[in-house]
Formats: sequence, structure tokens, C-alpha cells
Amino acid sequence: MDKFQEMRAFAHVVHEGSFVRAADALALSKTAVSRLVGDLEARLGTRLLQRTTRKLSLTQEGEVFYERCKELLEGIEEAEAELSTHTGEAIGQLRVNVPVSFGMGQLAPLWPQFMALHPKVMLEVSLADRMVDLVEEGYDLAVRIARLPSSSLVSRFLTSTRLVVCASPEYLRRQGTPTHPSEIAQHAVITYTLLATGDYWEFEGPQGAVKVKVQPRMRTNSGDTCCAAALGHQGIVLQPAFMVEAHLASGALAEVLPQYRAVELGVYALYPSRKHLTPKVRALVDFLVEAFRGRTWRA
Repeated sequence: MDKFQEMRAFAHVVHEGSFVRAADALALSKTAVSRLVGDLEARLGTRLLQRTTRKLSLTQEGEVFYERCKELLEGIEEAEAELSTHTGEAIGQLRVNVPVSFGMGQLAPLWPQFMALHPKVMLEVSLADRMVDLVEEGYDLAVRIARLPSSSLVSRFLTSTRLVVCASPEYLRRQGTPTHPSEIAQHAVITYTLLATGDYWEFEGPQGAVKVKVQPRMRTNSGDTCCAAALGHQGIVLQPAFMVEAHLASGALAEVLPQYRAVELGVYALYPSRKHLTPKVRALVDFLVEAFRGRTWRA
């Protein structure tokens, strides 16, 4: 088992390009990962990694050993998948990628329930807002918030959320409340850089579709940062209802232009293929569908 842990730690360090990121992926401390790789090098009697303050690189011996490690670790995963497919039992490592804010606020409370239902699954949850490549990066499933995905991946609808334009009451008292989307262009705006439409906000209003180009005072790839800036009275934001519903309920934020509906996004579970779907992936998809049944966010 120690040899397996050493090889697994080494492979993750190479794949992630960092001891810190490998430690996060393995849910271990950086010290523990460093010790495992050090023990592996000591046992083999050769250096596998060249370490500098700026980057890691493989030695010639390390390149050969890494390829063999990948083959062995992939073989173990395939054996587990084949066994679970035959037994119908959810078993083995399950790698999941989820958006940061949705993952922390909505999914984090669900993982203990799933783990209790499937004790033989080793769950590895990675939080990132970027569009990961499930196949290339070795994920079994991803949760994404978007318009209906168009890709080679299989998608399963979980729930939906409306984007909401809002600002703090103090900001609106100070700068005025827009009565038409075109007026947002004259306001301080905090934009989410990963929004598919960029600096263009789209609405459906009484007279039909409206698109407005906003002038960001601040850009960020974090929805939480957008909300914090709005709560600090610095401008108007366009955020999913699940991000702002508590602030709207408390009065800390106020919805702007409620008569104009912004984009509605779906929340999907995505996985590479419907063929040979392993019991562990099927179990998670079914669990998430049931967990979000009847839940939507409209603010």
C-alpha cells in the first residue's frame, strides 16, 4: 500500500505541476506529499524530479517511471470500474469538477449524504470555474452552469437559475435606479469575466429582447467577489439567483429592473459517455437529480 501511495503522489505532482496542487487533489498536506515522493526516490535510489523555486521537471529516469506509473494507476482504475460494472455496486475513485461558488454553497452539504449512501466510493471533488476537459484531465463528471451545453459530452439537467441584476440600496440612492437596461451603461458595473456574453448583458422585456454593453468598473472571475463589491455599494452586478437570494431577502441588495428578465441558465451534470457508464457515476448523477428535484432559483 505504501508503494501505491508513493506512486500516486508522484503521478499527481507531475500531472498538477506542483506539490501544493497535488496535495489539494489528494486531500493531503504538502508535507505528506513531499515525504511520499522523497520516500519513493530513496527506495528507488534515483532522483525523479528536479526541483527549483520556479518549476518542477522530470529527470530522464523520472520520465520513464512516470509513464509506467500512469499505466499502473490507470490499470487499477479500470479494474475497479470493471468490477463495479459487473457487481452493480458503486465503488472506486470518483473525480468530480464543480464551479466554485455553487460547489461551496449548494453542493458541499450534499457530499456527506452521498458518501454515507456509497461508502465504497472515494470522492475527489475539485472546485474550479474554468471549463475543464473531462477526458483529458481524467474527470468522471462535472457540474456546469450554462445555457444548454452543445458538446460531445452527455448532459443531465439538474435545475436552473435566473441571472439577477442587483445593487445595494445605498448605491441606488446615491446614483439612481435604472428604469431601462440601456441606462446600466451609465452606471458603475462589476462584471463576471467568465460570463458567456462578456460585457454584453441580455434581457427580455415588455417590448422584446434588449442587449446592452456595460462599462465595467471592476472585472473578476469570482462571483463571490462580485457580490462583495455590490454589498460594499460599489456598483451593479449580474449574478445567479442562488448567489444573491439571501442578500435580496435581507435587504442588503435590491433587484434592479425586475420587469426585464435576464438570462436563465441550466445546471447540468456532464459526463463523457452514456456507454459503459459505471455504477459510481450513475449513482452520483441519480443522486444529484433527486437532490435538486423541484429546486430552482428565481430570486
